[in-house]
This record gives sequence, C-alpha cells and structure tokens, in this order.
Amino acid sequence: MLQPSRTKYRYYHRAKARGIAKGGTDLSFGAYGLKALEGGWVSDRQIEAGRVALIREVGKTGKLWIRVFPDMPRTKKPLETRMGKGKGGIEGWYACVKRGRILFEIEGLAPDAAAAAMRLAASKLPVKTRLVTRTDQL
Repeated sequence: MLQPSRTKYRYYHRAKARGIAKGGTDLSFGAYGLKALEGGWVSDRQIEAGRVALIREVGKTGKLWIRVFPDMPRTKKPLETRMGKGKGGIEGWYACVKRGRILFEIEGLAPDAAAAAMRLAASKLPVKTRLVTRTDQL
C-alpha cells in the first residue's frame, strides 16, 4: 500500500475536502485523465485498487501516472475504550481530494479503451469522477 516513508509529526489535523483544488487540475503527462467532480477522502487501498484495475487494462502498451498520494493519517481509538488517554493509533493513510483534482492519467490507448479503463478505475473510488482528454483543455 502507499504510505509516506516518514512524516514530520505522528498525527495531523484533518484537512477539509470541500472547495476547489489549487493545483493538479490539468493533464500534465498523459492523454486521458480521471478528474474528481466532488471532494472527499481517498484511502491508500482505494488508490491501489484503481491502479491495479488500470494496469490490467493498459498492459504493456500504455503508461500510467498516479497523481494523488495518501499522506494524511487517519486515526481510530479501539472499540469499547473510555474517553481520554490521547488520540488513537493510525488506522490507515488517506489523500484529501478536492473538486477538480486529476487522480490518474494514462497514455498509449485508443479512446474507447481509455474510457473503459477509466470507468473501471472510477468504480473503485469513493468520489464522483469524469474522463478528461488532452483536447478538452485546448
């Protein structure tokens, strides 16, 4: 799974997933991309599931770029634990995705194959997405 090798602090304040993304809103590498239409939290497992689905479709002919990284820890206290005694342990790693952010980019596929691959990857993610192409940005 994706996770940072080390962080400056053990715990972080939870970021807001609402609003519009400041950066990462345009295609930079590939010809097709998956753009978030709403804000939300994407876990490392969901990013990995989308990556695996895309790799199976892309194969050796295309190239894949992952444009989000789960760098925020999500904590949880154990069940039936009394209040207090500090924050809970780290449960997993998440990426805060805002509206307009590009999540995945691919290149080297036919348009219909790229649309099918991105549809498959979008089904693994908890946010609404749409396919964007390089010609959409011109």
